[in-house]
Amino acid sequence: MSRVTRELCRLFKISHLRTSVYHPQTDGLVERFNKTLKSMLKKVVDKDGKNWDFLLPYLMFAIREVPQASTGYSPFELLYSRHPRGLLDIAKETWEGETTPYKSVIEHISMMQDRIAAVMPLVQEHMEQAQEAQKRVYNRGAKVRSFNPGDRVLVLVPTVESKFLAKWQGPYEIIEKIGDVNYKVHQPGRRKPEQIYHINLLKPWRDREALVAIPTPPNDTGPSTPEVPIAETLSVSQHNEVKEFLRKNKDFFSDMPGLT
Repeated sequence: MSRVTRELCRLFKISHLRTSVYHPQTDGLVERFNKTLKSMLKKVVDKDGKNWDFLLPYLMFAIREVPQASTGYSPFELLYSRHPRGLLDIAKETWEGETTPYKSVIEHISMMQDRIAAVMPLVQEHMEQAQEAQKRVYNRGAKVRSFNPGDRVLVLVPTVESKFLAKWQGPYEIIEKIGDVNYKVHQPGRRKPEQIYHINLLKPWRDREALVAIPTPPNDTGPSTPEVPIAETLSVSQHNEVKEFLRKNKDFFSDMPGLT
């Protein structure tokens, strides 16, 4: 973090939190908003998709005026303590000749403070209930795991070719446990040799059992000519010729497998 950013965080009393890489659940609020915005853009952009930036103000207004399930209120209401006035509201006021009652700045600020003081406890209660429900759903398939410094693990990270294609890489060594679910991993040969990963991206490395080949003992007695039965129907001369052939070519015949 740069000195300018640190100073801004200090002046505005911002708590800077660091998250582990490749784990979007840590920034669930931002990632969920990005998913919602992308889904809305896909439904309204032209076929060539070149007009998406002109639609952002309208989509952002639509997002800000809709109540959220976690808080029970729209982002606009939480910020300004009133319902947003959309195009239909303005048209309705124009047709009916309604006028907005005048309030001084002090009256407006006082009203906003009273509304925020009344709304925030309800928002906090809704948030806690929503978080507890999300926690129960997530923990249904969760398993308690842990690693110790020195353990060798595989890391699930995106490949160089595509950030959407991930594969297990390693083995790497655990250096330090940070919190309950994050670990610092030593990755030699990478641009950043030490990186923090969530435990969901780690799995233990298990060495494979080595296959030991048993060598065939050498034939100390040397190749031997097997006893080959010779047909009794051969004449004496033919019988002698066969025996002479086997004697001369005994180096090419052996009773050891694979040596013939």
